[in-house]
Amino acid sequence: MIFPPQKPRLFDRASVEAFAAGIVGCYGLFCRDRWVYIGAGEIRERLLAHLDGDHPWTANHQPTHWVLVETAEYATVANDLVLACGPVCTAPTTAP
Repeated sequence: MIFPPQKPRLFDRASVEAFAAGIVGCYGLFCRDRWVYIGAGEIRERLLAHLDGDHPWTANHQPTHWVLVETAEYATVANDLVLACGPVCTAPTTAP
C-alpha cells in the first residue's frame, strides 16, 4: 500500500493547525525523495506533537512535507505503509 495521490502539505505549524482536528489515520513525513517517518493516530494531534519536539528523526532527516490517508484501521495501514515506503526513521520502542 502507498499513500493515495494528493498535493503534499508543508510540514509547518500553520499547515498542521489548518488541518481539522479529530481525523484519524496515517501520515507520512518526507523530504526531497525519501520518506522520513510514517505515523498513525489522530493526525493533527500527532503532527503538532512532532512540531513540539516529539520526533524520532535526526537533524539530517528533517521532514519538509506530509501526506495522509484517513482510516479507522490506522494501526494495520501504518504497518503496510512502513513496509511499502521504507522510512529512514522509526518510532522508538519501549521496553515492557
